[in-house]
Amino acid sequence: MLKQSLQQKLLQKLSPQQIQLMKLLQLPTVALEQRIKEELESNPALDEGAEKSELDNSEDYEDNTEEGEDEFDFSDYMDDETPDYKYSIQNKGRDDEEKDIPYSGATTFHERLKEQIHLRDLNDHEVIIAEHLIGSLDDSGYLRRDLNSIEDDLAFTKNIETSSEEIERILKIVQNLDPAGVGARDLRECLLLQLLRKKNKDFHYKIAKEILEDHFEEFTKKHYKKIIQKLEIDETDLKEGIDEILRLNPKPGSSLNTSGKSVQIVVPDFDLQIIDGELQISLNGRNAPQLRVSQEYRGMIDHYQKSKSTNKADKEAMSFVKQKLDTAKWFIDAIMQRQNTLIRTMEAIAEFQKEYFLEGDETKLKPMILKDIAEIIQMDISTVSRVVNSKYVATPYGTFLLKSFFSESLSTDDGEEVSTREVKKILMDVIDSEDKKKPYTDDHLSKMLKDKKYNIARRTVAKYREQLNIPVARLRKEL
Repeated sequence: MLKQSLQQKLLQKLSPQQIQLMKLLQLPTVALEQRIKEELESNPALDEGAEKSELDNSEDYEDNTEEGEDEFDFSDYMDDETPDYKYSIQNKGRDDEEKDIPYSGATTFHERLKEQIHLRDLNDHEVIIAEHLIGSLDDSGYLRRDLNSIEDDLAFTKNIETSSEEIERILKIVQNLDPAGVGARDLRECLLLQLLRKKNKDFHYKIAKEILEDHFEEFTKKHYKKIIQKLEIDETDLKEGIDEILRLNPKPGSSLNTSGKSVQIVVPDFDLQIIDGELQISLNGRNAPQLRVSQEYRGMIDHYQKSKSTNKADKEAMSFVKQKLDTAKWFIDAIMQRQNTLIRTMEAIAEFQKEYFLEGDETKLKPMILKDIAEIIQMDISTVSRVVNSKYVATPYGTFLLKSFFSESLSTDDGEEVSTREVKKILMDVIDSEDKKKPYTDDHLSKMLKDKKYNIARRTVAKYREQLNIPVARLRKEL
């Protein structure tokens, strides 16, 4: 049964301008430059350059008319009463994000392999199979699919009848292409393919070959004593054999696949300097562009107001000009508001971590969360989060991501609050200074940190070690 009812609700919604402001706030410097460029191209009422005084503006406008130039008249560009801009399509919201696919002009890893396969003495049938195998390689150069699945793929997609034996034979040809190691189905085969191409096949080469062929599992688990016993060699020979293996490339495809790599250029958003023992913070100049409202568009508004035209086309044109002017003014205000918010946030972070920024010692970092900075600058936590997102600061000790200065707190035995980043730094220093022949276990590391008055459990040590990308003690062991 359908019913009609009248309800009154109080809702809090973000305006399109507020959404755009939040997006501007989280943009890094390079992205902001692109956003300003787009706005300048889409809004003719927005110009680059410093704002002129009102007197200069009026003189410029009067000078233009005195030189005999005709006044701008929209009627010259209109054939009927409908303005041209009404024919444009606006089927996207202002907050929609552009997701263009970049095109690469360089030769890819797979294309280079295909160029090599065409130089081999293969018939058309074999070339199709070889190209399909090359297309099945991942970016590291490995063939992750089994040959039976590839056989089915060729039958369904290429209408090619073949067998696993024939695919295996052609795979051997692909594995002979450069760089050495491509077409391998696992790490062991990849390293073996590279090792077999070496010209200098001395005693240490033979040890490396035996390790890969017969003792690969013990090698990956670093059970060196077992390998020494089985091969009947000493520790020095084992070390030389392992060095042969370590010189090989575990990801041969990466050596050619340079076109797929994106090089990130870090542009600092802030510059922090120490002058006479005080911190001086400035915003990157590229974050503070000089924008102004177009004088021509301002003059058009004055012209229409003085003319008091009742023509429908003139009214619609005036409405269009006013809308562009309002948008330009809002965009300039939004950029200024972004600059003020960024500076306030960075100044609060610098003051909170002043001891660290003055000395550069990571152990001086205090525990700091987004809420701490939000309370200082009296803004919402989400605003602070947008500011620190993808923003960098250039300091005398290097360029850092703002996020890296935030960390949780941890209590020592004395009840003092310390940063988890400080604990991670101490943990890394302890591991760096350990004897690699007898690396510390997580239990031993936990006891060492407790001796330093950091009461940390073994599982917490393991978590911090994983966050620092440090392997377990067994895998840190060296000969």
